[in-house]
Amino acid sequence: MLELPESYTIARQLQETVGGKRIQNVIAAHSPHGFAFYYGDPQEYQGLLSGRQVEGVEPSAGLVEMRLGDARLVLGDGVNIRFVGPGEKRPPRHQLLLEFDDFSAVVCTVQMYGGLWAFREGENDNFYYLVTKEKPTPFSDAFDESYYNALWEKEKPTLTAKAFLATEQRIPGLGNGVLHDILFRAGIHPKSHLGALSGEEKHRLFESVKGTLLAMAGQGGRDTEKDLFGCTGGYQTLLSSKTWKRPCPQCGGEILRQAYLGGNVYFCPHCQELKK
Repeated sequence: MLELPESYTIARQLQETVGGKRIQNVIAAHSPHGFAFYYGDPQEYQGLLSGRQVEGVEPSAGLVEMRLGDARLVLGDGVNIRFVGPGEKRPPRHQLLLEFDDFSAVVCTVQMYGGLWAFREGENDNFYYLVTKEKPTPFSDAFDESYYNALWEKEKPTLTAKAFLATEQRIPGLGNGVLHDILFRAGIHPKSHLGALSGEEKHRLFESVKGTLLAMAGQGGRDTEKDLFGCTGGYQTLLSSKTWKRPCPQCGGEILRQAYLGGNVYFCPHCQELKK
């Protein structure tokens, strides 16, 4: 799933791979999918995008945005984005395929759900898209401790750490996937209440948000996800679906997995004391 480290990585790879190329063919909604969400009519994507040059590709929180003159193509969480070189076999099923003037292609498939939005600049009023433009990313200088503290102070003291970080689009692109290592590095239980945490813990969490996400992005994303070329990321997750049956990397104790707020959380009850 696209979260901040993966959108950063894939946007960079797309810029390096297809930046400057011209789209010569677009196939949208080739394989019907009930949870592939398009902006407007996907049958109009060929007319909108064909002939346009890729002027730039940028990460936008958990989204990847391609600039095509006055048009935009935005690919969201849940979309698998793959590059296929000239002459290479293309997957038979896909929800969006862009073919370029050198006969390379970008192929997008959706597993559970995902947004594939092509539109003219300024048209898209989707909340999840607009909020990525309005709020600073943790990779930026604007996301400093003063900004983080202001987010914290708006919330009720009974709000939990996971809810603070990964719900209500407080920090767009920070989701349940990157959450576990952020909390583990800060020594904070996902169900701990904000009001029960000390000033030092609050600061540690800020440092972990910035530092962990930068480490993930700097190493090409997480080892639970794949990049533009189908390779797993270089960041080795501490707590994830791949590692939770192993001993805690810090104390050697048991890692627990629990369903909470729409997804599983992984934590060490010894290193991450529950505070309420």
